Amino acid sequence: MEDKRLVPQEVFFTKGVGKHRNRLQSFELALRKAGIERCNLVRVSSILPAGCKIVSRAKGLEKLEAGQITFVVLAESSTNEPSRLIGSGIGLAQPAAGEQYGYISEHHGFGLKEKRLADLVEDMAAT
Repeated sequence: MEDKRLVPQEVFFTKGVGKHRNRLQSFELALRKAGIERCNLVRVSSILPAGCKIVSRAKGLEKLEAGQITFVVLAESSTNEPSRLIGSGIGLAQPAAGEQYGYISEHHGFGLKEKRLADLVEDMAAT
């Protein structure tokens, strides 16, 4: 009998940046760069199920079909200010044994360079 619970067995990470004068079009361009533009995205919160396997971006994208409902933890930032430093990031805290669930954190903000943003989302997930 098929398990009908919506508990992910695999997860992958991807990213994309889109630049356009219209916010919606820049978001679409970012989805294209991330490879998930053909999916119907549903935002979920921050739990990585126990035993959920992290697969490569290529393997994860290969499994997606056009129109598929795809659950995502999404970090997103946008601005219409020229030269404004913005950033979004995802962090993961995964127990070493794999028998407990983990946390995925996301941050959306202004003024943080890439290294600082990466450190911040990792710290957020760990706490």
